[in-house]
Amino acid sequence: MSDTGYGDFEFERRFWARDVPADLLDASPALIVQSYVLADAGFAIRVRVQATVAGLVLDRGLDELAILDRYADQMDFCAITVKGPMNEGTRYEAERELDVSVGIELVRRGGARVAKTRHSVWLGDDGWVVDTFAGGNAPLMIAEVERGGPVTDLTIPAFCVTEVTSDPRFSNDSLAGSPYGTWSAAYEAELAARGPRFLESLGHNHRAGETSD
Repeated sequence: MSDTGYGDFEFERRFWARDVPADLLDASPALIVQSYVLADAGFAIRVRVQATVAGLVLDRGLDELAILDRYADQMDFCAITVKGPMNEGTRYEAERELDVSVGIELVRRGGARVAKTRHSVWLGDDGWVVDTFAGGNAPLMIAEVERGGPVTDLTIPAFCVTEVTSDPRFSNDSLAGSPYGTWSAAYEAELAARGPRFLESLGHNHRAGETSD
């Protein structure tokens, strides 16, 4: 539960990323494998297991279950999370920690899966994570910033090409059922045709590297 007065509501913004500088990707990312017991219209029940693996470079030929099996003995955290639909950067998320061995078996036995590595970096006043997806969602990269309240007046790094906070296709529960690898070419064509978009309802968006008028 959040200690900022908002209870179990989380505040985040998410971006489709490309050409993330290598020096922002830490050498020991978190490996995350998660499955969805339920995922429908933005409501989801997720089981996640994760580990920190020094020097991790995932084999692109592995699917999500094979990744779980390869690194199962290094998993050191598990949680089950109940989520509500995203509404312009705000989402209900209630989490409870589980026994890791139970969590691994839950991920193995049920639900569509997502696997990714997560890199954490501090940029300006905000902590960011960059998720590099594996398996059926490769080569997707999503950058995410989270705060204790609404994410307003944000400085957006140059590697964040377009915002996908309100695009349901890019929620992890959607990606589990409809992997990005099956529609990446269509999305990039769509992006090239319409150009980047950013939420305008959350204050002023400042692109990193821009100069003030």
